[in-house]
Amino acid sequence: MVGVGAGLGLVMEGTSCGALLKELQQIWAEVGESEDEKNKVLLDIERECLEVYRRKVDDANRTRVQLHQSVAAKEAEVASLMATLGEHKLYMKKDKGIVSLKEQLAAVVPVLENLKCKKEERIKQFSDIRSQIEKIRFELSEYNDQGDSESSLAEDQHDLSTRKLNSYQAQLRALQKDKSERLRKVLEYINEVHSLCGVLGIDFGPTVNEIHPSLHQNGVEQSRNISNSTLDGLASTISKLKAERKSRIQKMRATMESLCQLWKLMDSPEEEKRQFSKVMSILILPEEGITSSGVLSQELIDKMEAEVERLAKLKTSRLKDIVMKRRRELEEICQNAHIEPDVSTAPEQTDALIDSGLIDPSALLANIESQILKAKEESLSRKDIMDRINKWIAACDEEAWLEEYNQDPKRYSAGRGAHINLKRAEKARILVTKIPSKFQFECHSIMYRFQFPRCMTQNFQRYGGEPDKPDICLGKRKK
Repeated sequence: MVGVGAGLGLVMEGTSCGALLKELQQIWAEVGESEDEKNKVLLDIERECLEVYRRKVDDANRTRVQLHQSVAAKEAEVASLMATLGEHKLYMKKDKGIVSLKEQLAAVVPVLENLKCKKEERIKQFSDIRSQIEKIRFELSEYNDQGDSESSLAEDQHDLSTRKLNSYQAQLRALQKDKSERLRKVLEYINEVHSLCGVLGIDFGPTVNEIHPSLHQNGVEQSRNISNSTLDGLASTISKLKAERKSRIQKMRATMESLCQLWKLMDSPEEEKRQFSKVMSILILPEEGITSSGVLSQELIDKMEAEVERLAKLKTSRLKDIVMKRRRELEEICQNAHIEPDVSTAPEQTDALIDSGLIDPSALLANIESQILKAKEESLSRKDIMDRINKWIAACDEEAWLEEYNQDPKRYSAGRGAHINLKRAEKARILVTKIPSKFQFECHSIMYRFQFPRCMTQNFQRYGGEPDKPDICLGKRKK
């Protein structure tokens, strides 16, 4: 122990501990301590020094272990972040035998901090892209479901590589392109629906609300639904509106044609035509060229139909007067030609048929016109016969008057107008003497063959003749 203490003293000589030990030995020499006591104190000092060294070594080991753990943890975190971010050349491990732990820790900490910053930035990029993707998918979706966006974002945190980011960016660009194309189609369809609704006079709001409410919302922040069902609904609505437009155009053209015919027939004034002049100028255009607002509205169609109905009633009233006038003309022609008119067009029947609407006045008028034409042809064919019969009837009348005149005892009195009667009697005798029996027989035969009406036969019965038996009439003529 003395040797150890001496060795320790030699080691510590020149140090503060060595000076203290030398001072202690001088004190022991003055005191006269025994060697045993000196060795005992020196052993205590050595033991205490060993304990101090041991504590320092343990502290150094703990520090080394902590540095190892810290370096390993940070290197593991760096590796995880590099794997997550897809970075493989950002950090290179140094040789542990050459570089101390503190140097290794000092080298890995800034790399780790840089990777953490990159991760936060990458997460923000992924979040922005995912939100844009989900928003567009929300607009394209049929049912507008966004419930799985958070879970999708949590899954993306395990893979924040640039490859995945590029994949999302490509997906976003594809969706943006699809959205742009769909939005263009939706706006085009909406404009077409708006134009068709304006032309047809239909309310635009309820029409598009039936497809999707977002189509009629004017807010800038409000996104329009551009799903397949919306596009199909708009296309179907456009098809229905075009079919309705075509139907109304055909209906209005037919109504306008009827109006023009009635205007011409009724000789309507220009003031009545002027209210439909714009419609006339538009209906000559093709379907796609008709774009004026409200020009094909149901209100205008009802107005045109009401005008047609009014003119039709006026036409019926006037045609009724024309029918009566032409019927009287027919009866006059038949009376002059001694023909029985057709009873099917008699005023007693036609009035009731026209008022009840069972017969078209135009058709009835055409029928009467046909009868007039036939009656005129028949009258023309009987002209020669009627002339001969009229001459014979006039001669018979003169013969009857002469017979009454001869039986008048006062025929030679000098009364007023007696000379006129004498002249007529002389002419009647001359006319009667010129009527041969053969001519009378021909007249009887003609009347019997053509079945002249009863008004004609009365002339024969006045002279004892029977029109049904012309061969008997010859012998019964009074002279």
